[in-house]
Amino acid sequence: MTTYGISLLPDTPPLVRSAEEYYGNLLAVSELADDLGLEYVKMTEHYLHAYGGYCPDPLAFLSAVAARTSRVRLMTGGIQASFHHPIQLAARTAQLDALSGGRLDVGFARAFLPYEFDAFGIDLDSSKDRFRAVVDAVVRLWTESRVSEDTPFFRYRDADSLPLPTQDPHPPVWAAALITRSSFEWIGDSGYNLLIASAPSREQVGQVREMIDLYRQRFAAAPKNAGRRPQVAISVALYLADSDEEAVAEGNAALRRHWDTFGAAAESWRERSSTSYQGYREAMVDKHQAGPSEAAGLAVIGSPRSAVEQLRRIEAELGTDVVLFQLDYGQQSLESMARSLKLFATEVRPRLGEAP
Repeated sequence: MTTYGISLLPDTPPLVRSAEEYYGNLLAVSELADDLGLEYVKMTEHYLHAYGGYCPDPLAFLSAVAARTSRVRLMTGGIQASFHHPIQLAARTAQLDALSGGRLDVGFARAFLPYEFDAFGIDLDSSKDRFRAVVDAVVRLWTESRVSEDTPFFRYRDADSLPLPTQDPHPPVWAAALITRSSFEWIGDSGYNLLIASAPSREQVGQVREMIDLYRQRFAAAPKNAGRRPQVAISVALYLADSDEEAVAEGNAALRRHWDTFGAAAESWRERSSTSYQGYREAMVDKHQAGPSEAAGLAVIGSPRSAVEQLRRIEAELGTDVVLFQLDYGQQSLESMARSLKLFATEVRPRLGEAP
């Protein structure tokens, strides 16, 4: 059975909304998600730009969510592991796991914007190996004692990380993948859950489904994963209104603002390339230029009746276990986000289990 949540990735500049107002709106939306019975609140990590700049520390934001909610799970989606030391991540995530009463899911992402790597002084070409080393090291620190590592990126001896995770043996781990086959293979081999890093366009659905199936095959084939079930999550934009006409007009306008902001950030790929990011330059530019809706990425936009059919199609085609709704795209108001969430919970979700 599919579970649902909200996915937060700001595209808001200070001239549109202050940080205080933005966080206040998202805390209200997170409380609403908890009240309405959704399963997740997810926030990612970015820096230096209107695209993502209001989410530099997802653990800090989710700590505030934990204090205001009682049941919804908290997901990082994801921590940019290439920019952090594993001892720092293991300790800070375990702390939030304790503060939330064992409600944390830890999602990791490799990061993909060149200007962020430049700012942190980290080589794009080393990011894949660095990312994998950090994620694996965090899991060891959660579950082992006297941990030693000696990698090109970090080294330490006999480390005992504190606090220990509240969940046994540790919080669920998610890793993000976009278009690189080896990423899906590694996530499956490692036994981690899969985050689809960006909603595919309608034309890309078949390709992404192939990668999801590959991930599941690799997960099932790894002996250490015996008895465990892989999980796949995807984030899609959500905009609901009483009529299709209203939702499409307002939702597509918000998506256009989002893709314009994303496109400005993706400009840092021009004249750049990396052996660790094959095809990313083309993918980033094409995604921005494709348009406001499914041409750029799957979205659920319409009346509740239309949303039921759109979600059924997405879930059937991709075979996902978790659908996370992007609500804060396009610099939306609290009222707009709350309306979509309430309509989903009261008029869409109850019908998803019915026969088409």
